[in-house]
Amino acid sequence: MSTDFQQARETLGVRLRELRLSAPGGRLTGTDLAQRLGWPHSKIYKLENGRQTATSEDLRAWAEGVGQPNAFAELDARLKGFESHIRSWRRQLAAGHRPVQDSWNIEVERSRTIHAWEEAVIPGLLQTADYARHMFLRYSDLLGSTRDTDAAVRARMKRQEWLYEGGGRRFHALVWEAALHALICPPPVLAAQLDRLTGLIGMDTVELGIIPLNASLKIPTANGFWILDDRLVIAEDWHAELWLDDTDSVATYLRVWNTLRESAVYGADAHNVINRARRALNLP
Repeated sequence: MSTDFQQARETLGVRLRELRLSAPGGRLTGTDLAQRLGWPHSKIYKLENGRQTATSEDLRAWAEGVGQPNAFAELDARLKGFESHIRSWRRQLAAGHRPVQDSWNIEVERSRTIHAWEEAVIPGLLQTADYARHMFLRYSDLLGSTRDTDAAVRARMKRQEWLYEGGGRRFHALVWEAALHALICPPPVLAAQLDRLTGLIGMDTVELGIIPLNASLKIPTANGFWILDDRLVIAEDWHAELWLDDTDSVATYLRVWNTLRESAVYGADAHNVINRARRALNLP
Protein backbone atom coordinates (compact mmCIF):
# COMPACT_ATOMS: atom_id res chain seq x y z
CA MET A 1 0.00 0.00 0.00
CA SER A 2 1.35 3.43 -0.90
CA THR A 3 2.75 5.67 1.80
CA ASP A 4 0.56 8.57 0.62
CA PHE A 5 -2.54 6.42 0.89
CA GLN A 6 -1.62 5.23 4.37
CA GLN A 7 -0.95 8.77 5.51
CA ALA A 8 -4.34 9.82 4.18
CA ARG A 9 -6.03 7.00 6.12
CA GLU A 10 -4.21 8.00 9.28
CA THR A 11 -5.16 11.65 8.82
CA LEU A 12 -8.79 10.66 8.38
CA GLY A 13 -8.50 8.53 11.52
CA VAL A 14 -7.23 11.51 13.51
CA ARG A 15 -10.24 13.51 12.36
CA LEU A 16 -12.59 10.70 13.37
CA ARG A 17 -11.04 10.64 16.83
CA GLU A 18 -11.44 14.41 17.14
CA LEU A 19 -15.12 14.12 16.36
CA ARG A 20 -15.58 11.34 18.90
CA LEU A 21 -13.83 13.30 21.63
CA SER A 22 -15.77 16.49 20.86
CA ALA A 23 -19.25 14.94 20.73
CA PRO A 24 -21.88 17.56 21.71
CA GLY A 25 -23.18 15.39 24.53
CA GLY A 26 -19.70 14.90 25.97
CA ARG A 27 -16.68 12.92 24.82
CA LEU A 28 -17.35 9.34 23.91
CA THR A 29 -15.07 6.42 24.57
CA GLY A 30 -14.40 4.01 21.76
CA THR A 31 -16.54 1.46 23.57
CA ASP A 32 -19.42 3.95 23.86
CA LEU A 33 -19.36 4.69 20.15
CA ALA A 34 -19.03 1.03 19.19
CA GLN A 35 -22.13 0.24 21.26
CA ARG A 36 -24.07 3.09 19.66
CA LEU A 37 -23.21 1.90 16.18
CA GLY A 38 -23.43 -1.82 16.86
CA TRP A 39 -19.82 -2.29 15.78
CA PRO A 40 -17.05 -4.35 17.37
CA HIS A 41 -14.72 -2.11 19.37
CA SER A 42 -11.85 -3.23 17.14
CA LYS A 43 -13.43 -1.42 14.18
CA ILE A 44 -13.30 1.89 16.06
CA TYR A 45 -9.64 1.27 16.84
CA LYS A 46 -8.74 0.31 13.27
CA LEU A 47 -10.48 3.30 11.69
CA GLU A 48 -8.96 5.80 14.10
CA ASN A 49 -5.48 4.38 13.64
CA GLY A 50 -5.62 4.15 9.86
CA ARG A 51 -5.60 0.38 9.81
CA GLN A 52 -8.89 0.02 7.93
CA THR A 53 -10.37 2.00 5.06
CA ALA A 54 -13.77 3.46 5.92
CA THR A 55 -16.70 3.29 3.54
CA SER A 56 -19.05 6.23 2.97
CA GLU A 57 -21.62 4.34 5.06
CA ASP A 58 -19.11 4.01 7.90
CA LEU A 59 -18.44 7.74 7.83
CA ARG A 60 -22.12 8.65 7.81
CA ALA A 61 -22.76 6.35 10.76
CA TRP A 62 -19.78 7.82 12.61
CA ALA A 63 -20.91 11.42 12.08
CA GLU A 64 -24.41 10.60 13.29
CA GLY A 65 -23.12 8.46 16.15
CA VAL A 66 -21.04 11.31 17.58
CA GLY A 67 -23.93 13.74 17.17
CA GLN A 68 -22.34 15.72 14.35
CA PRO A 69 -24.16 14.62 11.16
CA ASN A 70 -23.03 17.75 9.31
CA ALA A 71 -19.46 16.45 9.47
CA PHE A 72 -20.29 13.67 7.01
CA ALA A 73 -19.77 15.82 3.91
CA GLU A 74 -16.25 16.73 5.04
CA LEU A 75 -15.38 13.14 5.94
CA ASP A 76 -16.73 11.78 2.67
CA ALA A 77 -14.79 14.36 0.67
CA ARG A 78 -11.59 13.24 2.42
CA LEU A 79 -12.35 9.62 1.57
CA LYS A 80 -13.08 10.35 -2.08
CA GLY A 81 -9.91 12.40 -2.29
CA PHE A 82 -7.58 9.52 -1.54
CA GLU A 83 -9.73 6.78 -3.02
CA SER A 84 -9.51 8.50 -6.42
CA HIS A 85 -5.86 7.48 -6.37
CA ILE A 86 -6.19 4.07 -4.68
CA ARG A 87 -9.08 2.30 -6.36
CA SER A 88 -9.81 -0.88 -4.45
CA TRP A 89 -10.95 -3.84 -6.50
CA ARG A 90 -13.72 -4.53 -3.99
CA ARG A 91 -15.32 -1.19 -4.75
CA GLN A 92 -14.43 -1.02 -8.44
CA LEU A 93 -15.82 -4.46 -9.27
CA ALA A 94 -19.02 -4.11 -7.27
CA ALA A 95 -20.86 -3.63 -10.57
CA GLY A 96 -18.62 -5.93 -12.61
CA HIS A 97 -15.62 -5.52 -14.89
CA ARG A 98 -17.31 -3.45 -17.62
CA PRO A 99 -17.31 -0.15 -15.65
CA VAL A 100 -13.58 -0.54 -14.95
CA GLN A 101 -12.92 -1.06 -18.66
CA ASP A 102 -15.02 2.01 -19.50
CA SER A 103 -12.90 4.13 -17.13
CA TRP A 104 -9.74 2.87 -18.82
CA ASN A 105 -11.18 3.57 -22.26
CA ILE A 106 -11.76 7.22 -21.37
CA GLU A 107 -8.17 7.69 -20.23
CA VAL A 108 -6.67 5.81 -23.18
CA GLU A 109 -8.72 7.84 -25.65
CA ARG A 110 -7.30 11.04 -24.11
CA SER A 111 -3.74 9.82 -24.60
CA ARG A 112 -1.31 10.10 -27.49
CA THR A 113 1.68 8.18 -26.10
CA ILE A 114 1.35 5.15 -23.83
CA HIS A 115 4.13 3.17 -22.20
CA ALA A 116 3.20 -0.19 -20.69
CA TRP A 117 5.09 -2.84 -18.76
CA GLU A 118 3.56 -6.26 -18.09
CA GLU A 119 5.48 -9.03 -16.41
CA ALA A 120 2.78 -11.72 -16.28
CA VAL A 121 0.12 -11.05 -18.92
CA ILE A 122 -0.23 -9.71 -22.45
CA PRO A 123 -1.10 -5.98 -22.38
CA GLY A 124 -4.82 -5.34 -22.78
CA LEU A 125 -4.36 -3.23 -25.92
CA LEU A 126 -2.81 -6.27 -27.62
CA GLN A 127 -5.06 -9.05 -26.32
CA THR A 128 -7.31 -11.24 -28.42
CA ALA A 129 -10.93 -11.47 -27.35
CA ASP A 130 -10.53 -15.10 -26.21
CA TYR A 131 -7.44 -14.30 -24.14
CA ALA A 132 -9.21 -11.33 -22.54
CA ARG A 133 -12.25 -13.47 -21.78
CA HIS A 134 -10.16 -15.96 -19.83
CA MET A 135 -8.45 -13.13 -17.96
CA PHE A 136 -11.77 -11.69 -16.82
CA LEU A 137 -13.06 -15.11 -15.79
CA ARG A 138 -9.93 -15.77 -13.70
CA TYR A 139 -10.26 -12.48 -11.86
CA SER A 140 -14.01 -12.91 -11.36
CA ASP A 141 -13.34 -16.26 -9.70
CA LEU A 142 -10.58 -14.85 -7.53
CA LEU A 143 -12.36 -11.69 -6.40
CA GLY A 144 -15.92 -12.97 -6.40
CA SER A 145 -17.03 -10.14 -8.68
CA THR A 146 -20.04 -9.93 -10.94
CA ARG A 147 -19.59 -11.94 -14.12
CA ASP A 148 -20.19 -9.49 -16.94
CA THR A 149 -17.48 -11.12 -19.03
CA ASP A 150 -18.87 -10.55 -22.52
CA ALA A 151 -19.54 -6.85 -21.84
CA ALA A 152 -16.05 -6.43 -20.38
CA VAL A 153 -14.46 -8.12 -23.39
CA ARG A 154 -16.37 -5.87 -25.79
CA ALA A 155 -15.19 -2.80 -23.88
CA ARG A 156 -11.57 -3.96 -23.98
CA MET A 157 -11.77 -4.73 -27.70
CA LYS A 158 -13.25 -1.27 -28.33
CA ARG A 159 -10.23 0.26 -26.61
CA GLN A 160 -8.00 -1.32 -29.22
CA GLU A 161 -9.48 0.99 -31.86
CA TRP A 162 -7.02 3.51 -30.42
CA LEU A 163 -4.22 1.65 -32.21
CA TYR A 164 -5.80 2.28 -35.61
CA GLU A 165 -6.88 5.91 -35.29
CA GLY A 166 -3.53 7.46 -36.25
CA GLY A 167 -2.93 11.05 -35.26
CA GLY A 168 0.58 10.34 -34.01
CA ARG A 169 -0.53 7.82 -31.41
CA ARG A 170 2.12 5.41 -30.22
CA PHE A 171 1.98 2.40 -27.90
CA HIS A 172 5.33 1.40 -26.39
CA ALA A 173 4.82 -2.04 -24.84
CA LEU A 174 7.31 -4.07 -22.82
CA VAL A 175 6.49 -7.66 -21.92
CA TRP A 176 8.52 -10.19 -19.94
CA GLU A 177 8.94 -13.50 -21.75
CA ALA A 178 7.27 -15.30 -18.83
CA ALA A 179 3.95 -13.78 -19.92
CA LEU A 180 4.28 -15.57 -23.25
CA HIS A 181 4.36 -18.95 -21.51
CA ALA A 182 1.76 -18.37 -18.76
CA LEU A 183 -1.10 -20.81 -19.28
CA ILE A 184 -3.85 -18.69 -17.77
CA CYS A 185 -5.91 -19.81 -20.75
CA PRO A 186 -6.05 -23.04 -22.81
CA PRO A 187 -2.99 -23.60 -25.04
CA PRO A 188 -4.87 -22.95 -28.31
CA VAL A 189 -6.02 -19.56 -26.97
CA LEU A 190 -2.48 -18.67 -25.97
CA ALA A 191 -1.21 -19.79 -29.37
CA ALA A 192 -3.65 -17.45 -31.12
CA GLN A 193 -2.57 -14.67 -28.77
CA LEU A 194 1.09 -15.23 -29.62
CA ASP A 195 0.24 -15.22 -33.33
CA ARG A 196 -1.43 -11.84 -32.85
CA LEU A 197 1.69 -10.47 -31.15
CA THR A 198 3.80 -11.63 -34.07
CA GLY A 199 1.51 -9.80 -36.46
CA LEU A 200 1.74 -6.56 -34.49
CA ILE A 201 5.52 -6.30 -34.70
CA GLY A 202 6.29 -3.64 -37.25
CA MET A 203 2.93 -1.88 -36.96
CA ASP A 204 3.53 1.86 -37.07
CA THR A 205 1.58 2.61 -33.87
CA VAL A 206 3.07 -0.25 -31.83
CA GLU A 207 6.57 -0.74 -30.50
CA LEU A 208 6.70 -4.16 -28.84
CA GLY A 209 9.71 -5.13 -26.78
CA ILE A 210 10.18 -8.54 -25.16
CA ILE A 211 12.52 -9.07 -22.23
CA PRO A 212 13.91 -12.63 -22.54
CA LEU A 213 14.03 -14.79 -19.44
CA ASN A 214 17.80 -14.99 -19.75
CA ALA A 215 18.29 -11.24 -20.18
CA SER A 216 20.50 -9.34 -17.77
CA LEU A 217 18.30 -7.08 -15.61
CA LYS A 218 19.23 -3.84 -13.86
CA ILE A 219 16.08 -3.93 -11.70
CA PRO A 220 13.60 -6.68 -10.75
CA THR A 221 10.61 -7.37 -12.98
CA ALA A 222 8.06 -6.13 -10.48
CA ASN A 223 4.36 -5.34 -10.98
CA GLY A 224 2.91 -4.09 -14.25
CA PHE A 225 2.04 -0.46 -14.91
CA TRP A 226 0.92 1.92 -17.64
CA ILE A 227 2.05 5.51 -18.24
CA LEU A 228 -0.42 7.66 -20.16
CA ASP A 229 1.36 10.62 -21.74
CA ASP A 230 3.16 12.44 -18.92
CA ARG A 231 0.05 12.89 -16.79
CA LEU A 232 -1.02 9.55 -15.30
CA VAL A 233 0.36 6.21 -14.12
CA ILE A 234 -1.94 3.25 -13.51
CA ALA A 235 -0.29 0.43 -11.56
CA GLU A 236 -2.06 -2.73 -10.52
CA ASP A 237 -1.78 -4.63 -7.27
CA TRP A 238 -3.86 -7.44 -5.79
CA HIS A 239 -5.95 -5.15 -3.60
CA ALA A 240 -6.30 -2.12 -5.84
CA GLU A 241 -5.24 -0.05 -8.81
CA LEU A 242 -3.00 2.92 -8.11
CA TRP A 243 -3.87 6.02 -10.17
CA LEU A 244 -0.92 8.38 -9.73
CA ASP A 245 -0.89 11.81 -11.32
CA ASP A 246 1.82 13.71 -9.46
CA THR A 247 4.90 14.69 -11.44
CA ASP A 248 7.37 12.80 -9.25
CA SER A 249 5.49 9.49 -9.52
CA VAL A 250 5.12 9.76 -13.29
CA ALA A 251 8.84 10.51 -13.61
CA THR A 252 9.75 7.56 -11.38
CA TYR A 253 7.68 5.08 -13.37
CA LEU A 254 9.03 6.38 -16.67
CA ARG A 255 12.56 5.92 -15.31
CA VAL A 256 11.66 2.33 -14.35
CA TRP A 257 10.21 1.71 -17.82
CA ASN A 258 13.33 3.06 -19.54
CA THR A 259 15.55 0.93 -17.31
CA LEU A 260 13.58 -2.21 -18.16
CA ARG A 261 13.69 -1.30 -21.84
CA GLU A 262 17.47 -1.69 -21.83
CA SER A 263 16.97 -5.45 -21.40
CA ALA A 264 14.38 -5.83 -24.17
CA VAL A 265 14.72 -7.12 -27.71
CA TYR A 266 12.78 -5.85 -30.70
CA GLY A 267 11.97 -6.70 -34.29
CA ALA A 268 13.37 -10.02 -35.53
CA ASP A 269 14.79 -10.84 -32.09
CA ALA A 270 11.36 -10.30 -30.49
CA HIS A 271 9.86 -12.52 -33.22
CA ASN A 272 12.27 -15.27 -32.22
CA VAL A 273 11.31 -15.08 -28.53
CA ILE A 274 7.60 -15.20 -29.37
CA ASN A 275 8.09 -18.07 -31.81
CA ARG A 276 10.03 -19.97 -29.14
CA ALA A 277 7.06 -19.68 -26.79
CA ARG A 278 4.70 -20.69 -29.60
CA ARG A 279 6.71 -23.83 -30.37
CA ALA A 280 6.78 -24.77 -26.69
CA LEU A 281 3.00 -25.25 -26.85
CA ASN A 282 3.46 -28.16 -29.28
CA LEU A 283 0.42 -27.15 -31.28
CA PRO A 284 -0.07 -26.97 -35.08
